[in-house]
Amino acid sequence: MTRPIVIRGGRVIDPSTGGDAVADVMIDDGRIGAVGRNIGSPDGALEIDAAGKVVAPGFIDLHTHLREPGQEDLETVATGASAAVAGGFTAVCAMPNTDPVADNQGVVGFIVRQAQRAGKARVYPIGAISVGQKGQQLAEFGEMVGAGAVAVSDDGKPVMSSHLMRTALEYARVFGIPVADHCEEMTLAQGGAMHEGLVSTRLGLKGIPAAAEEIMVARDIILAELTGGHVHLCHMSTRGSVELIRRAKQKGLRVTAEACPHHFTLTHEACEGYDTNAKMNPPLREAADREAVRQGLRDGTIDVIATDHAPHHYDAKEREFDDAPNGIIGLETALGLAVSELVESGLLTLPELVLRMSTLPARLFHLPGGTLATGAPGDIVVFDPAAEWEVRPERFSSKSRNTPFAGRRLRGRAEVTIVGGEVVYQRT
Repeated sequence: MTRPIVIRGGRVIDPSTGGDAVADVMIDDGRIGAVGRNIGSPDGALEIDAAGKVVAPGFIDLHTHLREPGQEDLETVATGASAAVAGGFTAVCAMPNTDPVADNQGVVGFIVRQAQRAGKARVYPIGAISVGQKGQQLAEFGEMVGAGAVAVSDDGKPVMSSHLMRTALEYARVFGIPVADHCEEMTLAQGGAMHEGLVSTRLGLKGIPAAAEEIMVARDIILAELTGGHVHLCHMSTRGSVELIRRAKQKGLRVTAEACPHHFTLTHEACEGYDTNAKMNPPLREAADREAVRQGLRDGTIDVIATDHAPHHYDAKEREFDDAPNGIIGLETALGLAVSELVESGLLTLPELVLRMSTLPARLFHLPGGTLATGAPGDIVVFDPAAEWEVRPERFSSKSRNTPFAGRRLRGRAEVTIVGGEVVYQRT
C-alpha cells in the first residue's frame, strides 16, 4: 500500500473530462481517488500545496532514445527515466535503436525490467519494424507486444521498402498497435548534414531537402489508406508535411503525427557557426516550416508534442559538423519550451498543451494515464507555468548535455512528479 496523497488548491486541468478548475486531487492506493473541493485527508496522507500551480495528468513522451542496452555511457533506462520525471513526464516510449536492436522479446523484456528497477517514469518499449532495423525482414510483432512493446518503429532508419511498410501496417493492425515511421527518402537525403537552403549553401554543407521528408509522408499516407493501418509520423518538420497530414485527416485516414520542441522553436539559422548541438534529423528547417508546425499543433493537424530525446557524448558532438551525430536531449526542456513558445504566444492554451503532451499521447498509443478520472493510475505532474528558469545542462538528470538551448531563459517548470501514487520527483 502506498501512502495516500492529497494535492491541495491547484488549477486542475484534465482534458480527458474537460475539467479546468481550482480543486484538490486525492491519490489512494496508487490510483486517482477523487477530484473536488475540500477533499478530506485520509490518515497519514502526504499533503502537497499546489496553490498557483497546475495539476495535470503526467506528460507522456511517445519518442525517447534511452540508449540501453549498448550505449550506457550516453544514457541508461534509469538516467533517462530520471530526466523524464524531472521534466514532468510520467511515461516515455523507448525507441528500438539500441545495441542489440529491440527487435525481439528478450530485449523488449530487458528494457521493461530495467524501468521497473529504476522506479521513476514508466517506460514503454517500441519494437523494431524490421530485424536489426535493416529494412529487409519483418520482426516478430506478436512476441514483442507480448513482452511489453506498445508500437513498432525503425526510427533513425526510414523503411525504404514500400512493400515492407505495407506489410508492417497490415500486421500491426492484428495487434492493435501503431507503426511509427521516420520519414526520409534516403536517395535524396544521403550525405546531407542540415536543411538544404541558404544557410547550408553559406556554410558549404550538403543539404537535405524538405522533399526528402514529404515524399515519405505522402507514401505512408497512401499505404495507411490502402491497409487501414495506423501510421504515426515521427518528428514532422516541413510545411509540406503538415499540409499532407491535414488532407489525410480530412479524408478520415488513420494518420497521426508528432512535433518536437526544437522544430517549433528553432530554424536552420541555429546551425550558423557550425554548432553541432543544432544538428539533428530531420534537420531544423526554415521560418515558414517552423510556423507551419506551430499552426499544425494549434489546429490539431499535429496531434502531440514529443521530445525525440537523443543523448550523445560531448566528444562526439565536438567533431566537424559533417561527422557529428544527429540529435539533442529534450526531456528536461520540453515543458519550458512549449510554455514559452506556444502558450505565452497565445498559440495554445494550457489545457490544449496538456492535451498534446498527456491525454492524446495516451490515447494514440493505448497507454494508461493521460486522465485524472477516478480509478486511473496516480500519474500526475504539478507544474508552475509562470516559473522562470535558465537552461543549465550541467544540472540535468540526463547523462548527456547536448542541447542548443543552454543559457536560454524559459517559463514553465515541473515542480512535483508522481507515478503510481509515489512522489518520484520534487524540485528542491
